[in-house]
Amino acid sequence: MQLGLIGLGRMGGNMADRIRAAGHEVVGFDHNPEKRDVSSLAELVEKLAAPRVVWTMVPAGEITESTIDQLGELLSAGDLVIDGGNSKFTDDGPRSDRLAAKGIGYMDCGVSGGVWGSQNGYALMVGGTADNVAKAMPIFEALKPAGEFGFVHAGPVGAGHYTKMVHNGIEYGMMQAFAEGWELLEASEYVDNVPGAFKSWREGSVVKSWLLDLFDRALDGDPELAKLKGYAEDTGEGRWTVDEAVRLAVPLHVIAASLFTRFESRQPDSPAMKAVAALRQQFGGHAVVS
Repeated sequence: MQLGLIGLGRMGGNMADRIRAAGHEVVGFDHNPEKRDVSSLAELVEKLAAPRVVWTMVPAGEITESTIDQLGELLSAGDLVIDGGNSKFTDDGPRSDRLAAKGIGYMDCGVSGGVWGSQNGYALMVGGTADNVAKAMPIFEALKPAGEFGFVHAGPVGAGHYTKMVHNGIEYGMMQAFAEGWELLEASEYVDNVPGAFKSWREGSVVKSWLLDLFDRALDGDPELAKLKGYAEDTGEGRWTVDEAVRLAVPLHVIAASLFTRFESRQPDSPAMKAVAALRQQFGGHAVVS
C-alpha cells in the first residue's frame, strides 16, 4: 500500500521507517530537505496513485489546519486524509466537513509510542467511519504492536483525538505519582538505595509499567536527577482533559492536580505561597522569609 506522510520529525520519521519495514511504500514530505522524498505537497499527491491516503504528523494548530486545507485543494474525491498529530478533538468535525464537501474522507488518529514506537509499535486510537478505517487498516496494522492490543476504532470523527486526550491526562497522573514517590524516598532517612527501589518494582509489582521502566532508565543515567531542573511543560491535552471534566462534571482529582503541579513548576517563587505567608504573619505573627 502507498501512504503519503507529511511531517518526518521524531515521530513521523520513525513511523515512516516502521511502515516501510512492513513492506509498504511511503512518500514523505518535510520542510527539511534532508528528510523528504518530495519537495512539495503537490508533488506528494502526484506520486500517489488514486485513491490516495495521506497522513499528517505536524504540530497541532495553525500548521495542521493549513496543511489539511492545502490537501483539500490538491486531493480528489475518494481520497483520505488522516491527522495523527495531537489536535484538539473539536477541530476534527469542521475539518471532516470541509473535506467531505469535496468528496474527501477524513479520520483522526491519536498516536502514542514516542521515540520508542518504531521498535515497539504504536498505540493507535482512531475516529472515523468504518469504511475509512478499513481503507487505512494495512497502515494501522504496520504501525501497531503485534497481537490483539494497541489499536481501537474509538468511534466517529473526533473520537480518536478525544481518546488520546484522556490517555495523556492519565499519563500526567501516573508520572506525577512516580515523581512524588521518588521525592518521598529521597527525603527519607530509611532508604539508602532509591534507584534500586524503583528497579525492584519493574517485575512482580502492581505498578509495573513502561513509564516505570523509563524512569528507571533516567535514574540509571542520573541517580539524583541532578542534571535536570524541576520544570515541566504541558502539551495542551492535560488542559483539555480537565476542561472536559468540568464540562461533564466528572471529578478528576489526580489528573487536575498533576496539571496544576506542572504550572507550579514554572514559578521560581510562588505568588500564592507569598500570600499564604503574609496571612500567617498577620493572624498569628508567624515568621516570614524575605
